[in-house]
Amino acid sequence: MKIIVLVKQVPDTETSIKVGDKSINETGIKWIISPYDEFAIEEGIRLREKHGGEVIAVSLGPDRVVEALRTAYAMGADRAVHIKVDNYVPFDTNNTAELIASFAKAENADVIIGGRQSIDTDSSQVVVQVAELLSIPHVAFAVNLEINGTAVKATKEVEGGTQTIETSTPVALTAQKGLNEPRYPSLKGIMTAKKKPVETKSTADLGSPVSKIEVVGLEPPPPRIPGRKLEAADANAFAAQLVKALREEAKVI
Repeated sequence: MKIIVLVKQVPDTETSIKVGDKSINETGIKWIISPYDEFAIEEGIRLREKHGGEVIAVSLGPDRVVEALRTAYAMGADRAVHIKVDNYVPFDTNNTAELIASFAKAENADVIIGGRQSIDTDSSQVVVQVAELLSIPHVAFAVNLEINGTAVKATKEVEGGTQTIETSTPVALTAQKGLNEPRYPSLKGIMTAKKKPVETKSTADLGSPVSKIEVVGLEPPPPRIPGRKLEAADANAFAAQLVKALREEAKVI
């Protein structure tokens, strides 16, 4: 079984982000693997341990993403592939999906797993778009996965409960919290990962798709308008003040 796990490098949530003209200022940022992708890596390793085959960790972006790939190696991935895109536009999920789909097709992957969403752009789109480009089924927000031969049975979260889906490989999935408990890299794994090779693929190697999005500027959100406390003698007076404020100040009714 050939399993591709998608690894996205994102800023740590505790990092203070400073906005530049067209991108964030990366000085002093601590970079980590997007937490949901850790569930994807773990599930890929568990599938290999049960069925055999190999786990290929793939990350797209500039040179710094190699660090995330070495973490995937330390967790137990068999190969690491860096799709090198120096001018990577994280908001262009379609371009990201085109590159990953091209690689997955060349590898003849049986399973493609990514996190349910990255914690920077929160799009939840890339894996779904990869499945669409490859014309294969996909299951989002998986909390349980069973594969027997080519048969796939997955349980996914839906509003108010869960849903069980049966399909077949090749298949693409997104991992939800609860799918597994990601392992911690061992010290031996960390040391070994430093010496393992990271393959590099250029956009030319993958069909040369180009980004269709241009970032023309970034700016922080406007300051939040201060709240105002309403004071009245009874509920009817409160309601009257609230309706008046919504109509005359907020202009939403």
